Amino acid sequence: MYVTVGQKFKIALSVVAVLMLAAGPLHAAKKSEHPGTPEEELRYKGAPIPIKPDEVREIVSPKAPPLTTSEFKRAKQMYFERCAGCHGVLRKGATGKPLTPDVTLKKGTAYLKVFIDYGSPAGMPNWGTSGVFTKKDVDIMARFLQHEPPIPPEFGMKEIKASWKVHIPVNKRPKKQMNKYNLDNVFSVTLRDTGQIALIDGDSKKIINIVNTGYAVHISRMSNSGRYMFVIGRDARINLIDLWMKKPDNVAEIKIGMEARSVETSKYKGYEDKFAIGGAYWPPQFVIMDGDTLKPRKIVATRGMTVDTQEYHPEPRVAAIVASHEHPEFIVNVKETGKIMMVDYSDLKNLKVTTIDAARYLHDGGWDSTKRYFMTAANKSNKIAVVDSRKRKLAGLVDVGKIPHPGRGANFKDPKYGPVWATSHLGDDTISLIGTDPKKHKKHAWKVVRTLKGQGGGSLFIKTHPKSNHLYVDTPLNPDTKISQSVAVFDLKNLDKPYKVLPIAEWAGVGEGPKRVVQPEYNKAGDEVWFSVWSGKKQQSAIVIVDDKTLKLKKVIKDKRLVTPTGKFNVYNTMHDIY
Repeated sequence: MYVTVGQKFKIALSVVAVLMLAAGPLHAAKKSEHPGTPEEELRYKGAPIPIKPDEVREIVSPKAPPLTTSEFKRAKQMYFERCAGCHGVLRKGATGKPLTPDVTLKKGTAYLKVFIDYGSPAGMPNWGTSGVFTKKDVDIMARFLQHEPPIPPEFGMKEIKASWKVHIPVNKRPKKQMNKYNLDNVFSVTLRDTGQIALIDGDSKKIINIVNTGYAVHISRMSNSGRYMFVIGRDARINLIDLWMKKPDNVAEIKIGMEARSVETSKYKGYEDKFAIGGAYWPPQFVIMDGDTLKPRKIVATRGMTVDTQEYHPEPRVAAIVASHEHPEFIVNVKETGKIMMVDYSDLKNLKVTTIDAARYLHDGGWDSTKRYFMTAANKSNKIAVVDSRKRKLAGLVDVGKIPHPGRGANFKDPKYGPVWATSHLGDDTISLIGTDPKKHKKHAWKVVRTLKGQGGGSLFIKTHPKSNHLYVDTPLNPDTKISQSVAVFDLKNLDKPYKVLPIAEWAGVGEGPKRVVQPEYNKAGDEVWFSVWSGKKQQSAIVIVDDKTLKLKKVIKDKRLVTPTGKFNVYNTMHDIY
């Protein structure tokens, strides 16, 4: 039966009316910016990706409603800035649902406009009613989604080699440490919006150098020797920094794609510092490089079948990567397929990869205290996958809270259940403690043995230290500023005690701004905890240092060069996987 556009629009409005009843009145939706999804989750989802709209190949679909050249250009920009992070560059779906023409053409323009405008309780932001998109933008996007998705170019060995630069050859680098810094206690601090990191001396609390890097550095990783630091930006640029130089700085750089998140170095005995690996979001692939120059050696695509429906996915992005201590292997999380790849780097010409089925969508994670078991979040499945790196197999899938986001997680001994690894959550206020000792505490291994209640959802990182009696949980994406500007601290000797709240942003004294408090990081000694107070690019930010014994303010680092500080990585703790 033929249905007119007007009828489709009425149908769509009826559906939205039902959704609004389920989610609450429209004025509540505007207040919370979304009718059904927590704002802390939306803050996490709405980040732009570094792919440039002008670089993609356009495919105009004859059955889709027409778009002018300027409208198509505007739609590409909006999609990459607001939508691709959830729905994928190719619109095949990830955290968000698929938006390919086989789906969108059936919905029609009027239907799509309503959902872009108002969102849905399933997680779609209300881009129109929140004021992010104009009415014209909503109309353009509704038409754009019915065309085939623009495809970014591939980024193969030719392009990777063209980006590779060795600023200082190995034979011209220092033969010994040429500065007097205590390198074990140096911090690499991401300056998100300037495309830089700040190297800060953990002893003197002074900035050693501001180093130019890729955009929004996601992580910093250390070579096994502690000499080289590897940092990777969201734009897939990897920088190799030599800490032995009089003023530590870049000695090599490379781009492994157009968007990326992860970098790691080889740690197995006999292969220390020999290789580095970078994992890309686009194209979906990882690249193995020489550890001292970043010379590219091997590219491996991650496209393939999903673990559940076993359907082909063209865009499985590489999330966290860790280096095995049990074998000469990198352990690679493939986000959209839900597979974990154990990549044997001992023979690159005859590459062996052991693939472990876990769950979707794989994100971040870290080691248990023995560094045998890799604990990693499958965030939309609300699970933690446990990989036995010695036996190269899945040891367990643990149901936890909503959207686990542990960073590397936190290891400590529970007074009742023995060794545990903990994760906080983006989607709820819980902290899940998972037993990690299958020998002495077998009945508790790979199970949630205790659930703590924190300040609220929107947590990105959780942290402790072997010499500490405290567990710190941040909540930078919580919509309540009192929660996003503070941290909860639990007493590990008495987990039944209420947590304490530290007013980190208040202690910073930086004035106006969102002042999100993010990512606790210990110094080498384990007696200080560093926090980023993250404000806007044109606002003052700071690093706040807390005395772990007393939970009192110890130091505030302010400097006009500390622009949008986020992640912090202590050299010693990062090098030795201490968390």
